Amino acid sequence: MWARNIQFTSAMLAVALLNGCASIIGDSKYPVTIASTPPEASFDIVNRSGQVIYNGVTPTVVTLQSGERYFRGETYTLRFKKEGYPDRQVELDSSVSGWYWGNLLLGGVIGMLIVDPITGAMYKLPERVSTDMGAKVSIAPNQLQISTVDDLSPEQRAQLVQIK
Repeated sequence: MWARNIQFTSAMLAVALLNGCASIIGDSKYPVTIASTPPEASFDIVNRSGQVIYNGVTPTVVTLQSGERYFRGETYTLRFKKEGYPDRQVELDSSVSGWYWGNLLLGGVIGMLIVDPITGAMYKLPERVSTDMGAKVSIAPNQLQISTVDDLSPEQRAQLVQIK
């Protein structure tokens, strides 16, 4: 009986030392709901390296990696566009998972310094990203033209002086 307890304890210790707490309980990929007001805005997701990794239309759910590389969480930039509205940009940053700190109790040094940082499981992402596209623009930005009096011809200036 005592030998069986030692075997069980040894097996549990081996599992704890060879795995990270966040890798066991947490994850390195997270579903993130992408939304906008009003809905049906197109968006791109750009990773920290500047690569567009996803294009879509709100609302939708996208699964994203929480870690970029060893001991570095991923950061994403979401660029929203909808005709008649100003473009918006939102940053999505990862943060350290609470499960990562479980390595202090269960995962040990290997989990804390190797497994969780390599797998990206030491980081987590928010469940939702949303933006308000703002007020609808009546004139599209590419149609707006601003002129000053200096840009006018002499005839156009004369017409302005005659208007009272």
